[in-house]
Amino acid sequence: MKFLHTSDWHIGKTLKGRNRLDEQRAVLGEIVRIARDGQFDAILVAGDLYETSAPSAAAQELVVRALMALRETGAEVVAIAGNHDHAATFEAYRPLLKAAGIQLTGDPRPVHDGGVVSFDARSTGERVNVAVLPFLSQRYAVRAAELLTGTPADNVGQYDQRVRDILDHLKSGFTDGAVNLVMAHLTVTGGAMGGGERAAQSIFEYHVPATAFGAEPHYVALGHLHRRQSLPAACPVHYSGSPFAVDFGEQDNTSVVLSVEVSPTTPAKITDLPLTAGRKLRTVHGTVAELTGRAGEFGEDYLRVYVREATRAGLREEIQEALPNALEIRIDPEFAAPVTTSGGDRAVADRSPGELFAAYCEERTVDDKRVQTLFARLHDEETSGV
Repeated sequence: MKFLHTSDWHIGKTLKGRNRLDEQRAVLGEIVRIARDGQFDAILVAGDLYETSAPSAAAQELVVRALMALRETGAEVVAIAGNHDHAATFEAYRPLLKAAGIQLTGDPRPVHDGGVVSFDARSTGERVNVAVLPFLSQRYAVRAAELLTGTPADNVGQYDQRVRDILDHLKSGFTDGAVNLVMAHLTVTGGAMGGGERAAQSIFEYHVPATAFGAEPHYVALGHLHRRQSLPAACPVHYSGSPFAVDFGEQDNTSVVLSVEVSPTTPAKITDLPLTAGRKLRTVHGTVAELTGRAGEFGEDYLRVYVREATRAGLREEIQEALPNALEIRIDPEFAAPVTTSGGDRAVADRSPGELFAAYCEERTVDDKRVQTLFARLHDEETSGV
């Protein structure tokens, strides 16, 4: 039987104020065409369907239409919430989408109440069990473990242990003679960041070792890290990555969806299926004259430009006129005049909130990394709306 694994659509994501909805529509259209041509038994969407927990109506329409189009291919469609999604909203729409044949899960659920999605593959008639684990915040991990496993969870326990407990519970829904899968939205220890993830919800205590999945699953379909990669484990553990470059930190990533062929008695065979619909992101360097002369080679790529000459009046306008897809324009550090405070440090405007808070802690002789970890988490939650 065959499965299509995709994740981290981030529909509604803008780039330096540029609306990318048309581009995202093209990317999802390409995924639907691949699904239609591939005759898959199921489509697995491993979280972060949206960029924000409060997506626009246009973004919601695009995602719903894409899910329905995937279902119209005849494949089962199973999707979970990621850390960018609003889990409660997913749960609210769960009954409606279920009526359309789409399994959408926002919160971790017990095996008997949607924690394991089971169906018979249309290609072989064999049973498939998909254990689904949406993104689990650290503050919710203890409560979820108690609800799902029925045992008191130690509040000071590690995040990875809570996730292990939940995975063990979900795997109790696996059956012999079936293909048993896990789909989760989380960070596996040692995974490589793609460049556009929320750091406070990807590192610190927010990761689990690949050993947490055990040897039972035939395949583990992951979302959260935007770079396509596999992790060494007792079973196949794969991130499909984002289907397009979310920001310039991901400009060198390869955009794919994954085709997974497996049977109850044979190992999974994973094939990368490339995606080409997304616009490329590119970082370029040069003088105004050099960049203007190269304008033709950049095509429709979105650009991050580093100008290799000193700043002057009208420079930005010249670049924007020559390169209308230049979304970010900076002076190359080699040519930038140093901007410092009276104390010799970098100007406040040039430092991230995390750097500023770290400097504040240093001034106050607060030497506790947990404080900075908490600040990063709170800052991320306040700025993301999650």
